[in-house]
Amino acid sequence: MTGEASSRRVSFVDEVFDLDGLLSDEERGWQSKARSFATERILPTIEQDFENQYFRRELVPELGAAGFLGMHLTGYGCAGAGAVSYGLACLELEAADSGWRTFVSVQGSLAMTAIHRFGSDEQRQRWLPGMASGSWVGCFALTEPTGGSDPAGMLTTARRDGDDWVIDGAKRWIGLASIADVAVVWAHTDAGVRGFLVPTSTTGFAATPIDTKLSMRASIQCDIRLDAVRVPYSAMLPGARGLSGPFSCLNEARFGIVWGAMGAARSCLDAAIGRARAREVFGKPIGATQLIQAKLADMLVEYEKGVLLALHLGRLKERGALTPAQISVGKLNSVREALRIASEARAILGGDGVTSEFPVMRHLANLESVRTYEGTDEIHQLILGRALTGLNAFA
Repeated sequence: MTGEASSRRVSFVDEVFDLDGLLSDEERGWQSKARSFATERILPTIEQDFENQYFRRELVPELGAAGFLGMHLTGYGCAGAGAVSYGLACLELEAADSGWRTFVSVQGSLAMTAIHRFGSDEQRQRWLPGMASGSWVGCFALTEPTGGSDPAGMLTTARRDGDDWVIDGAKRWIGLASIADVAVVWAHTDAGVRGFLVPTSTTGFAATPIDTKLSMRASIQCDIRLDAVRVPYSAMLPGARGLSGPFSCLNEARFGIVWGAMGAARSCLDAAIGRARAREVFGKPIGATQLIQAKLADMLVEYEKGVLLALHLGRLKERGALTPAQISVGKLNSVREALRIASEARAILGGDGVTSEFPVMRHLANLESVRTYEGTDEIHQLILGRALTGLNAFA
């Protein structure tokens, strides 16, 4: 990446939007650490990795050593950071690439949170320290080929056979599955939906990367087949009963997206500002024209509004007052506005905006995936509609 904004440690946006004044020293420290990691370890190779569909696995233990994996959890080697600190880390990682914020989200907000929140102490002791360090990778197997927005209709089943569970079914778009050491698999049982910890080396478990993606190409998403996968009774997560278990984990991941999408937006806005300052047409920088300044101003306003909403949700979360509907407001707004900012940035960059000289088209492609996973726009609109009217329009 050769665009000026790509190598800047300080964002152009930082010069106008003084977020630091709203943060604690600890929060600023986490943000600085995440920005340094993104700048030094992700950005130098991300365009090449995206082009080659290459996941740079050697960064996983580095993320663990920096404390980013399960950083919002306490104990078992986790950092115990606050919600805002976690959000800021997501913002900075996604400013580099959505795939790396997605990795942190799948590992920490989905797989590790499921084990931490619903697992037995034995399960926590077995898995969480290794996952926090990055020695082990986890995945979260909920979505199925027949539909992601209706998990209640999942076809994967788990049946008792003596002292074991036997799991059959299929999952799709499961992040990290082909490199994971353990999968949190959700399945129907006679007692409703339950979660199971399935070591990926178990006979009958197969994960195949989806290699036709035009988005999230520096990340891994897979199809999973579960063919008579046999696990002991103790593999079941004892604290998760029904869909409230996986849904609570999804809300943790959605919270990270609220922040992360704004990181992608900032990266695109920075690229547009840098280009507006540097590119000259008709004898002056394009940034000296009223049309370009109006576009940049509108982009900045939406970015600031998105970050301030994320900060508000983070403060609510730290007080234990954050509701699922409020998370839906954040996820819907952040991704929708990030896509608009990225699209406007692409236009300002002109023809060069579709090249890998700048990060904008990569962010645009990635954000289309972020828009879809953890609830599409339409799902979050229905969640909010239900909250506003008291009427369920899902069915």
